[in-house]
Amino acid sequence: MFFLIFSILLYFLPALIGRHKADAMGIFLVNLLFGWTVIGWVIALIWACAAERYVPVRFVPTFGRFCCQCGVLSPYGAHFCAACGRAV
Repeated sequence: MFFLIFSILLYFLPALIGRHKADAMGIFLVNLLFGWTVIGWVIALIWACAAERYVPVRFVPTFGRFCCQCGVLSPYGAHFCAACGRAV
């Protein structure tokens, strides 16, 4: 019984490693459908261990607050929106 559980965990090791990646479903399907071949299992394992693509996040500094009504940027310290007059 222990050997069966160990074999299943070893077979689905690439899917377990890549479960938090963006391509988790693709890794699981390759592992499920082609994992019985050694090449398919190795491909799924390499795909699961590969690093995620770096997506740069652009930071735009704001020097004020956005109005919840119209979305216009009001200067820092303003209590009312310059465009619509609503409280910021």
